[in-house]
Amino acid sequence: MRHLWSFLAGLVVAPLTWVLITLGQDGSSHTITRWVEIGTFNTANLIEPAVYLAVAGLLLGLIASLRVSPAGPVVAGLLLVVPYVGMFLAPFTVRNRVPEGWKVLGDPLPLLLPVENGTLFLLGVLLLLAAFSGQRWRQWPAAAAGAELTPANDEPIENTFSLSDWPPAAGTADRDTPTPTLGYPDPTPTEPLPRRTGESPWTAPPRSTTRSDGTL
Repeated sequence: MRHLWSFLAGLVVAPLTWVLITLGQDGSSHTITRWVEIGTFNTANLIEPAVYLAVAGLLLGLIASLRVSPAGPVVAGLLLVVPYVGMFLAPFTVRNRVPEGWKVLGDPLPLLLPVENGTLFLLGVLLLLAAFSGQRWRQWPAAAAGAELTPANDEPIENTFSLSDWPPAAGTADRDTPTPTLGYPDPTPTEPLPRRTGESPWTAPPRSTTRSDGTL
């Protein structure tokens, strides 16, 4: 079903792009030519043809970049390439087959303009090259990441760790590394501080009974 929708999208996008490119190129060329003639310019006159060209570019970009199906880019590319290729075989016949005198919203639509300057041929070749890139149309390897985490023989990894493996043996442990504790103080008693005998340390010092001048 996705190939069918892509095929229909290519049938619609190719002629629509042709019309949009014609409007954009014709409007841009006439606007800039008019600026040269009058010696001044107004950039607002260039907005409309720029919008036509931008929409055409978005359509071509969507059909060429989406990972849907190569049918759409192939069909659109062939439809855009064929008119220019016909110029090699029967140029006058191709010119007579392309309709003239059409207008869109009051603007002239010279459909031969993008054919003669080679724009359609350029875009068609780009679409064909995008379609023949086989890597773009393959599905993403969703299960590749999960497969790397499991062993090749699909056997679970055996856990041989036991509680007796901790702490390590005394011979293999680093002698300079202290034994981990749970944060309790060292049970080894320390030397007691020397006790003061006599009066309480909070009592006032004894008064002297003699004075420096020898009086009582």
